Amino acid sequence: MKRMKVSSTVAVALLVILAMARPAASPAQAQATASIHGHVNNAIGQALQKGEVRLTTDRSSDEKSRKFQYTFPIDANGDYKGTGIAAGNYVVVVYQDNKSIDFNESVVIANGEDKTVNFDMTRKEYVDKMTPEERKTLEEFKKKNAEAMAGNQKIANLNSLLTQARTDTKAGNFDAAITAMKTATTQKPDESILWVTLGDAQLGAADAGAKAAKTAGTSPNDPAIVQKYTDAATSYRKAAELNATSKKPNPDTAGAAYNQLGQALAKSGNLKEASDAYEQAAKAQPANAGMYYFNEAATLFNSGKTEEAAAAADKAIAADPKRADAYYIKGQSLIQKASVDPKTQKITAPPGCVEAYQTYLELVPEGPRSEEVKGILTGIGEQVKSSYKAGKPAKK
Repeated sequence: MKRMKVSSTVAVALLVILAMARPAASPAQAQATASIHGHVNNAIGQALQKGEVRLTTDRSSDEKSRKFQYTFPIDANGDYKGTGIAAGNYVVVVYQDNKSIDFNESVVIANGEDKTVNFDMTRKEYVDKMTPEERKTLEEFKKKNAEAMAGNQKIANLNSLLTQARTDTKAGNFDAAITAMKTATTQKPDESILWVTLGDAQLGAADAGAKAAKTAGTSPNDPAIVQKYTDAATSYRKAAELNATSKKPNPDTAGAAYNQLGQALAKSGNLKEASDAYEQAAKAQPANAGMYYFNEAATLFNSGKTEEAAAAADKAIAADPKRADAYYIKGQSLIQKASVDPKTQKITAPPGCVEAYQTYLELVPEGPRSEEVKGILTGIGEQVKSSYKAGKPAKK
């Protein structure tokens, strides 16, 4: 079969005919300069955090076969935007999980325009079109959401009160801190940390009252001051009890509550209960047992209970062998039982006393009590070990 030849004149004529048969591009299509943006809220008034906004001029096809000229994503804030849109009258549809959930059937966009199209699915027209089951689900969700928001607001308020109370306690504004934490514990009486913070403010107020009494030459055992210590102890007990019965007891909270309880009880004269509280703190938070046992030892020593203080110091040393102040308390407690030979006047320290002093110096050769300890050892005829006997003055 011979190839058909087409003259150049005929070819040109065909090209002209074909060019005439093609529709001319409209100015809007030639320069698609319009844009669109907006925000999408769901039926409970929250930003729709995922989905798409699609644009189409196809109004004759069903949903499954409809073609969309433009698709723009919705971001986590519920916002969307798109550019390069040709002018026209569009159906703008919100899609989520490839399902149409809302639409605007007539959005006219002019050439060069930046069109704002928002979707608020809380509107009555939208809700009215829901099925009874959908409306029921919506109302239940709104109720739970309102409860959650109220709970979050309550937590935020409590955190604010907690922060302010701690700041006030640190600054010595104890009355303000007590007022704030009484409000907090009234709002949420089952939160242990709130009771600890209330106790701290009450203990601070009691200490300030005792200090003022001493300065004024009056008794620090005034009933009003003792009552403040009692109030603090009550708050700490409440904190410890709530923490112990909670679903997830917090060792830090337990340790703090019992330790502070020990201080409040000791300062109000209840040494036995104070000692028990420190023991509870050590059991609740073994990592800090050395500190809690030392606090017990110091409390007992300051109250003249030297035998009990030495025993508590031994517990502190067993829990933390590097705690120098525990050795000092032990030495101070034991030296009280030193004996004096009536003939030679030689002082003999009880077993463990000298060793405690020597260990203190080994741990802190230039500690705050080093010179005092060296003097005690020299005074009872004991030699200060050469490794730390150099006469360097203690750091100040």
